[in-house]
Amino acid sequence: MIELYTWVALTEDLPKYGLKKGERAMVIEHYPMPEGQEDGYSLEGFAVSIPGVTVEVRASQVVLVESPVVAG
Repeated sequence: MIELYTWVALTEDLPKYGLKKGERAMVIEHYPMPEGQEDGYSLEGFAVSIPGVTVEVRASQVVLVESPVVAG
């Protein structure tokens, strides 16, 4: 399980949202599923692509990262 309020990066493109593999966001919710099903997460903070929008993903679609990319 990835802890709430930590940063993750996408492991694949999400064309529905116009997001690309590697984009980063913060985990704001965890959805535990029964055994044999994949947990889910809600993400926010896609600063470049869709600020202020919440995206729901499967656990396999994200990987933990240390910090967000900050645009200068």
